[in-house]
Amino acid sequence: MSAQSPTKVVEILAASSEYLAQKGVENPGLASKLLLSRLLNCKHLELNFKFNDELSDKQLEAMRRGIKRVASGEPVQYVIGETGFRDETLKVDERALIPRPETEVLVETVLNCEALWQQEHPLIIDVGTGSGCIAISIAQTRKQARVVAFDISAEALELARTNVASAGLDSRVTLVQADVSDALEPESVDAVVSNAPYIPSAAIETLETQVKDHEPHVALDGGVNGLDVIEGVVYDAAIVLRAGGFIFLEIGADQGKAVSALLSDAGFDQVSVKKDLAARDRVVSAVLPA
Repeated sequence: MSAQSPTKVVEILAASSEYLAQKGVENPGLASKLLLSRLLNCKHLELNFKFNDELSDKQLEAMRRGIKRVASGEPVQYVIGETGFRDETLKVDERALIPRPETEVLVETVLNCEALWQQEHPLIIDVGTGSGCIAISIAQTRKQARVVAFDISAEALELARTNVASAGLDSRVTLVQADVSDALEPESVDAVVSNAPYIPSAAIETLETQVKDHEPHVALDGGVNGLDVIEGVVYDAAIVLRAGGFIFLEIGADQGKAVSALLSDAGFDQVSVKKDLAARDRVVSAVLPA
């Protein structure tokens, strides 16, 4: 956007989208709407009713700054400082991964597990909580759940704590900086849920600029074959889960068979792979037999 940028909402959206498209930004129209709706303190769909509104000089300058940051490769969610996840608006920044629609599939799989929710107060642990999106969604939807969210990153837990407090869940979601196996007694947990890192180390540099240059690598890097962290979660879960307990794992699109084999080798049965909206393997679940 140049110094001669138009001032009306409809014109600003058009100019911003064109500029971001030229810079190779994915979904430039949506990015422009998210920036402008944050600036105008409205939902991005509400911009349709504000097309002829004019921005002040101060607002225009703020929009220019945001567009430049997105054009440079910074994720728009980090620029505006928030993102939507299911029914929640979460604070996000470079301390944790940006919650994605694929993780909503993981949460829905947990919420739809009827046998888990037949228990009066099941204990659910979220391994590698990051922004806290999984723990918050489960606690908000299932009031009987006791949720403990783990992460090894103190910075990520600070972010998660902010989101848990904003959601009014301080008394129902416990945040812990520790490895699961060090913090929990054997056979004490009803379900383990995790969106652990699953990108092979060598593939990190092939990711989009927005991801590889801004999102924390510790939350992306799954080791040589992408399964190192997942394998650790599986074997920890086999120890801390009660008989009949459940495990739910988000995985890479090509990891369904490998993760299913890991679970079987660790003693789990009823192994199931669920696909995401793009028909790619996305969630593997299993049960620890009695």
